[in-house]
Amino acid sequence: MAKGSVIKRSGSWYAVYRVGGRQKWEKAGTLKRSAERILTKRLEELNTGLFVDEPKIRFSEFARKWLTDYVKVSVKESTYVSYEAIVRLHLNPHFGEFWLNQITPVQIQNLVSRKISRDGLSPKSVVNILAPLKEMFKHAVLWGYLRRNPASLINNPRIEQKEMDFLTPSEICLLMENVLPKYHTLFLTAIMTGMRRGEILGLQWDDIDWRSSQICVRRSLYKGKFISPKSKRALRRITMSPMLREGLEQHRLLAPRSEMDLVFCQDNGKPIQPDNMVKREFLPALQRAGLRRIRFHDLRHTFASLLIAQGENVKIVQNQLGHSSATTTLDRYGHLMPNAEQEAASRLDQTVFGNSVRKLLENPGFEGKPHFFPQIKNPVSQRPTGS
Repeated sequence: MAKGSVIKRSGSWYAVYRVGGRQKWEKAGTLKRSAERILTKRLEELNTGLFVDEPKIRFSEFARKWLTDYVKVSVKESTYVSYEAIVRLHLNPHFGEFWLNQITPVQIQNLVSRKISRDGLSPKSVVNILAPLKEMFKHAVLWGYLRRNPASLINNPRIEQKEMDFLTPSEICLLMENVLPKYHTLFLTAIMTGMRRGEILGLQWDDIDWRSSQICVRRSLYKGKFISPKSKRALRRITMSPMLREGLEQHRLLAPRSEMDLVFCQDNGKPIQPDNMVKREFLPALQRAGLRRIRFHDLRHTFASLLIAQGENVKIVQNQLGHSSATTTLDRYGHLMPNAEQEAASRLDQTVFGNSVRKLLENPGFEGKPHFFPQIKNPVSQRPTGS
């Protein structure tokens, strides 16, 4: 039967018990009852065989182990590169020399505050830092390095939703008139398909099905390498408009040869550098057209706004954009459907009353009085059984 005691030392209380023939001191804070609670829990775990002796490991060492043993073999290369950079630039400088089991929620919250107030990072950037940290601590619990996840109760900072921007049809025409001929088809593809930048730059000629006039999105280009698209739903087929098809057919005759079979490439056939393309070609084209500065990704929003403006079903919009669910599409683009509720209400009148509703509304004496509508003498008795 395991035994232990609570001891006060240097102003702090400790739960003291023996594990495997050695004495273990677990700091509980300034309250004796906290130490007593910890001691009761540890003795119960020892006596029932559920006790886990946390291995001592520093944060930087565990982070390296997590990146190597889990992240590198479980996620896309782009995610690994992102997580490795976050650990190296943000997490190790803050937690690196701490023992993993000594890191507290207060310290993690301090990291959040420091990154925003002192380093000037945006809430979105801090959320990106917290994502691998929370995942790392989750694995520390699963692997027996921690009993609890100190990051589990840390709330992400609130992100202000930026207003979405997109080009109107007249603005699209202005832009296309001011794009250099070399990039005309690339920008037209972005506007008329809603493909992500990496998907466009990773497009190969074999991905174009000329018989069905469809583009098959199968990969994305990241740091000069092909990677799988963002999600399973991102693997999709996008129907080309006649103008886009004609543009791609002409581009095929004039485009440089590429060993990677790229539709859009540099003159030497190598992949286009995304940031250079935006800085040297896209932003100058906007400036020449006298248009406001927008992101290249806003061409994807432009495509969505065009589909919505012509009344396409939300499932069509979802499938063309490669969203994981229609909910995602509605959350992002639902505000572009300002007349949807009014149209739905009008259709409801037609469903319930048919053509008679128009006669009622056109009646000179109609003032919205109840007696103009069909009377139901006993509504309760006319309800279907079981309603």
